[in-house]
Amino acid sequence: MSQRVTSRSSRTSLIRTRAAVLAAGLGASAVMGAGVAAAADTTAASGVASAVQAQAAAQAKAAKAQAAEVKKAAEAKKAAQAAKAAQAKKAAQAAVKKQASWVDPVKSYKLSASFAQNGGMWASKHSGQDYAVPTGTPVLATHGGTVVKAGPNGAGDGPAYGNAVVIKHANGVYSQYAHLSQVNVKIGQIVKTGQKIALSGNTGNSSGPHLHFEIRTTPNYGSAIDPMQFLRSKGVRA
Repeated sequence: MSQRVTSRSSRTSLIRTRAAVLAAGLGASAVMGAGVAAAADTTAASGVASAVQAQAAAQAKAAKAQAAEVKKAAEAKKAAQAAKAAQAKKAAQAAVKKQASWVDPVKSYKLSASFAQNGGMWASKHSGQDYAVPTGTPVLATHGGTVVKAGPNGAGDGPAYGNAVVIKHANGVYSQYAHLSQVNVKIGQIVKTGQKIALSGNTGNSSGPHLHFEIRTTPNYGSAIDPMQFLRSKGVRA
């Protein structure tokens, strides 16, 4: 009787031990499942955060690139405006320089009788510079100004000059062109530097076709100064 009771007690203990082990196993599985779930949640959250950060970085990069393009475009526009302003300034300076320039009264010539030269052709010393050119050579205004004399009889200075023109320039300077075969301007007309005003000839007291040119301090005979010296002072190299 005692032995049977002991055997039954042993079986009961074994059953209880197996139950405890099974329960412990189930508990461990549950704990492990919860850990795996928690790890999965952590991984998912980390992935979302990384995606957000990547998107933010991409947006920042795009914004930076756009700002760089805007800055580049602004700099290009500023440079273009500066270049345009510089070009306009250069053109204006060139126009002023051209307006202020002096030129020879004829383009192709040979210098003959000079200023203050003695000779039987003149009542006193020669009052200007002669340019030996064929009849019909275009005569140019040496500088812009207003025509104050034009016509025969030296335009009022006497028959020795033949057909003549006198132009008034700035600062009380006058230029005179004589022995002309043709006059192409009239009194009061405004002319530009280098504009054709007449054709050379052999009218008046002349020994051959040429242009007589003077620089004067008044529009009238007797106020002439050395024309070649004056033109050289203005940058003309005869």
